[in-house]
Amino acid sequence: MLLRTKMIVPRLLLIAPLCLLLPILDFGSQLDVQAIIERSVSANEKDYEAAPLYSYKERDREAGGSNTFEVDMLDGSPYRRLIAVNNKPLSAEENKQEQQKFDNAVAHRRAETPEGRRQRIQKYESDRKRDHELMQQLTTAFQFKLVGERKLGSFVVYLLKATPRQGYNPPNLQTRVLTGMEGQLWIDKDTYQWVKVTAKVIRPVSIEGFLAQVEPGTRFELEKMPVGNGIWQPKHFSMKALAKVLFFFNRNSQEDEIFFDYRKRP
Repeated sequence: MLLRTKMIVPRLLLIAPLCLLLPILDFGSQLDVQAIIERSVSANEKDYEAAPLYSYKERDREAGGSNTFEVDMLDGSPYRRLIAVNNKPLSAEENKQEQQKFDNAVAHRRAETPEGRRQRIQKYESDRKRDHELMQQLTTAFQFKLVGERKLGSFVVYLLKATPRQGYNPPNLQTRVLTGMEGQLWIDKDTYQWVKVTAKVIRPVSIEGFLAQVEPGTRFELEKMPVGNGIWQPKHFSMKALAKVLFFFNRNSQEDEIFFDYRKRP
């Protein structure tokens, strides 16, 4: 889920700071810090593993309106089916068209060669794995400081501030963007789950050699929610991306997505 690319900057690089809890935190007793880290890592690892087991609805909001999709796994990778426009359910004719698209997708995937099916599923799984590997890299990319305890909605949370770690040497282009970002993370005290994460680019970072640069003004916000059995999944994601291409042309993009009605498949 959250794997589409709609901008010049790969979305992966902007979603990466969702995992800003892993570094050593700068507060209190080291024993308490280690306990928070271990429990947080365990909780979020379970969320990562469980994500493909859930169907859900996704509403993509833009300046001109919104589209709502039903997202479910279809033979090993997700399929997004349009079900509403501007919060209004599709007409009978529009539903018929979407059903035809779905039937075509089912027929296409059933007719795939074993190699074609393998490649399709491998791409989906490799995208997820790439996100996960980038999360692990954050253990050395950031330093954390406890700002304090807060009430966020119905949750009592630890509020942490993350800043780039001096001397961090990113191993690839994907992780280079971390050198120019800072953020905040709200961790639920009871479950050690993330309730909210925000991050922003504070200085320009080149991510494609001399071809593209992520600019200050790029920011995102993620909110998560419990979906049952101790698992949490995304509730809201918003992002504003600003990139400079060839150092001459500016490209802007925005996303605002709401996720709801999670259902674990039998």
